Amino acid sequence: MPIELLPETPSQTAGPYVHIGLALAAAGNPTREQEIWNEMAKADAPGQHILMIGHVYDGNGHLVRDSFLEFWQANHEGVYDRAFDVEKPFNCFGRTATTFDAGEWTLKTVKPGVVNNAAGVPMAPHINVSLFARGINIQLQTRVYFEDEAEANAKDPVLNLIEQPQRRETLVAKRCEVDGKLAYRFDIRIQGEGETVFFDF
Repeated sequence: MPIELLPETPSQTAGPYVHIGLALAAAGNPTREQEIWNEMAKADAPGQHILMIGHVYDGNGHLVRDSFLEFWQANHEGVYDRAFDVEKPFNCFGRTATTFDAGEWTLKTVKPGVVNNAAGVPMAPHINVSLFARGINIQLQTRVYFEDEAEANAKDPVLNLIEQPQRRETLVAKRCEVDGKLAYRFDIRIQGEGETVFFDF
């Protein structure tokens, strides 16, 4: 009997139910014992601890309150660890979601170190981000850089692929403080004025 190949099915938007399955706390549901969530760095993780905060805006400038974000970054020494374990002090992968009330997402992590790309060229400290939300069939990919790494940012090979300098600024998180602790604000604008630069990997 001949094997019949099935065509690829179309992608499906992530919302509005993504919180129920992947962001239990944000949806007001009981959390699982072992959860991949927004605490990438525990208190005893080495490196400079930081809090990442931000909003997601649509093309009309309205908050997207049911978006879901995934993060992938190097540790403080610039090393990626692909083995996830909830017991480890630090994991290179984390998730978070915007809240239904204030529409803000948060992430507890450490500032990543410099990573060399495949050609051996140093890249400025950065965090890779995937954004899922209603109306988005294929997740959007972007990066977060840090405004207090201006010298490294100026030499970063990926940032320099963006021809317009003002567009590069959409990938730079602003340094701030939250409750006296170091934090960085990174707002994502899906469309419209100040639209965040997204990458096609």
